[in-house]
Amino acid sequence: MMTTTLDRAPVLENSEALRNAMVASQLRTSAVNDPRVVAAMAQVERERFLPAAQARFAYADAMVELPGGRRHNNPLATGRLLTEARVQPGDKVLLVGAAGGYAAALLAKLAGHVVALEEQPDLVAHARAALAGIGNVELVEGPLGAGWAPNAPYDLIVVDGAIETVPSSLVEQARPGARLATGLVDRGITRLATGERATAGFGLIDFADCVCTILPGFEKRRGFTFGNL
Repeated sequence: MMTTTLDRAPVLENSEALRNAMVASQLRTSAVNDPRVVAAMAQVERERFLPAAQARFAYADAMVELPGGRRHNNPLATGRLLTEARVQPGDKVLLVGAAGGYAAALLAKLAGHVVALEEQPDLVAHARAALAGIGNVELVEGPLGAGWAPNAPYDLIVVDGAIETVPSSLVEQARPGARLATGLVDRGITRLATGERATAGFGLIDFADCVCTILPGFEKRRGFTFGNL
C-alpha cells in the first residue's frame, strides 16, 4: 500500500509546554481573548494534524507547508478568526478548508456540530485519522468553493484561509443572520474579516491585516484586458 507523509500522527516532545508558550506569546498578546478559544487552543495537540515531517513547527508563528502546494494556516490567524466568529455552543458550523483537521478539532470544543470540508484526498485521509473519536465533527470531501449543501443551513461559516470572493454557494448555505469569518485577499494582502448574512449576501468588515494561507477555488473572474492597438 502506498503511504504518504500524512499517514501517521506525529508525536512532539514537550507538546504541552510549547502549546502554553504559543498561547502566552502569540495569542494573548494579539487579541485572541475569548476564554473558550484560548482554552481550546491550549488543549488541542496541533502536531497531530500536521505532516509528521512538519510536527516540529506545530507551535511556531508561521504557516506550515502541506502536500499539493497547500499551507496550514498559522495559529494566530485561526485563533483570531474563531475569536471574532463568536462561536456559540449550539451552532451548526461549516468549516471550509479543513486541511489536516486542526480547526475542526478546535470548533468541536466550541460549537454543537461541525461539518469540516476539505477537497484534497490526502488531507482528508489524515484529518479522518486525527479527528477519530470526536463525535460532533463530520468530515466531508468536495470542492471548497462549493461548500456543503446537504447539511445547510448553517449558523456560522468559518473559512480557515484567505479567499478573493465569497461565492454564492456559501451565501445560500447560510441561514439569515448567520455569521461568516474568513480571510480575504486584496491586491496581494491578506486580511481577516467577519460579517453577517443579509438578503443580498454577507456584509464583511475586515478587522486585521494578517498573514493567512490562500485557499484555491475562490478566485474572482478576470475580464479581458485590451492593450493599445
